[in-house]
Amino acid sequence: MSFKFMPLTLPEVILVEPRLFSDERGFFLETYRLSEFAEAGFPPLLQTNHSHSTRDVLRGLHFQKQPAAQGKLVTAICGEIFDVAVDIRIGSPTYGQWVGEVLSVQNHRLLYIPPGFAHGFCVLSEVADVVYQVTAEYVHALDRGFLWNDPVVAVDWPVAQPLLSAKDARQPLLADADNNFYYERGE
Repeated sequence: MSFKFMPLTLPEVILVEPRLFSDERGFFLETYRLSEFAEAGFPPLLQTNHSHSTRDVLRGLHFQKQPAAQGKLVTAICGEIFDVAVDIRIGSPTYGQWVGEVLSVQNHRLLYIPPGFAHGFCVLSEVADVVYQVTAEYVHALDRGFLWNDPVVAVDWPVAQPLLSAKDARQPLLADADNNFYYERGE
């Protein structure tokens, strides 16, 4: 097995540790293998995105509405980020709760954020390159989000003065977000 899959305090959000092969030349690791992820219950990944950001940039909190909801497998291939997932499934016992993990080129970890969870990250290093694979293609008309510093959600971001896009600075609160995710018992 090339991966260790570890549920976090929001058990649907999975921290993934790949198997690392290193020597004096450097290292090799797999970041995704369809057969192992499928065996662990993950849907296939259909699109790959890459973002480059500088220190204190905060991107989020974003999600894509149904019918094109996205699960995301996120990793930092350069630098270090604090990656966050927030449960936005209305009626969920963990609605509005969040979990965060440091992902870096040093720890090689990946975070899987399923549909029904918003995603965001902030950059802790001088620069960071983040690659994330998603379970559905991007659809602009379904792109949504909510305010990064929503006081009810209260994400403990490790950045005091984040650099935000105009879009992220004017997002609504989670309670007012255009959200069509509902919790189903047995999820």
